[in-house]
Amino acid sequence: MTINVYVVDDSAVVRQTLQHLLQGDPEIRMAGSAPNPLLAGPAIKKNRPDVLLLDIEMPGMDGLTFLRQVMETDPIPTVICSTLTTDGSKAALEALAAGAVAVVAKPRLGLKQFLEESRRELVTALKTAARARPRARSGATSSAPVQKAAARPVIAGLHALSMNKPIVLGSSTGGTQAIESVLTQLPGDSPGIAIVQHMPEKFTAMYAQRLDGLCAMNVREAKDGDRLERGVVLIAPGGRHMQLRKAGGQYFAVVADGPPVNRHKPSVDVLFRSAAECAGRDVLAIILTGMGDDGARGMKALHDRGARTIAQDEESCIVFGMPKEAIAMGGVDDILPLQRVAGAISAFDARG
Repeated sequence: MTINVYVVDDSAVVRQTLQHLLQGDPEIRMAGSAPNPLLAGPAIKKNRPDVLLLDIEMPGMDGLTFLRQVMETDPIPTVICSTLTTDGSKAALEALAAGAVAVVAKPRLGLKQFLEESRRELVTALKTAARARPRARSGATSSAPVQKAAARPVIAGLHALSMNKPIVLGSSTGGTQAIESVLTQLPGDSPGIAIVQHMPEKFTAMYAQRLDGLCAMNVREAKDGDRLERGVVLIAPGGRHMQLRKAGGQYFAVVADGPPVNRHKPSVDVLFRSAAECAGRDVLAIILTGMGDDGARGMKALHDRGARTIAQDEESCIVFGMPKEAIAMGGVDDILPLQRVAGAISAFDARG
């Protein structure tokens, strides 16, 4: 199958370089290009591409505005390639929140050489996007301040330990949106949640900060030794693995370097396997949209230890890769649409 890619970038050099690079892959065809969204809009309506490759800074209409319009009307898998998305910038996170499947940063200098050297990354992003099924979005997420939960009273004894049941969650492609959808539905005193979302280094701190502003729970990038407690969400930092350990009836994050697992760092399997070892049947494990099989083996280990396990269903996934593999391994108790995951978390908490 040939992947038809439409490029929207105001730089003629970029458009010409991309055309040259994409011609080298037999699975990809550059179906057209435009210097701005105003010209691109009518063209993609007439001949809908498989993937959009979109810049952000452009005359007439910026790429983020155009992306939001596309996602609200006729969603097309989109990869952002822009100088504004370096080092985990706000623009990159806004693009992912608006529905972009992937973000590739490009420098302001040495652009042609950079694109040639980054050809593999770009081609991989385009092929991943071609397999995605973006959902229509009704508009931007509200940026109104969220009322944070007051500190929960200290609970002593065995009852405290019975309430300290952690949740572990893993996701990849499409996960930034899916996680936001789940967390914004949860009350501020929900059980502690440890999350691995495949993201590059420097992106996760700002992603956690964004979520913290949208959610009633307190969301932060995990640091080694952080306690996972009620009302807290810990996001594994990009470029580092995160595990759980248990001490004195409490759960703590272990954040450390190490080789990639399943080609990823952080890896969902690393988090899930550690939860299986230290928490076993007390855990709720959730695997959401994502490419590949990271997390499938860890979820099976959790399932075999008696943990409750949930996978997002195919219909609501952007990419039904990770949940599909976890289901195939026999590690999943329930398969739920994304909109029911928050309710399952609350039900898990209510059972005590």
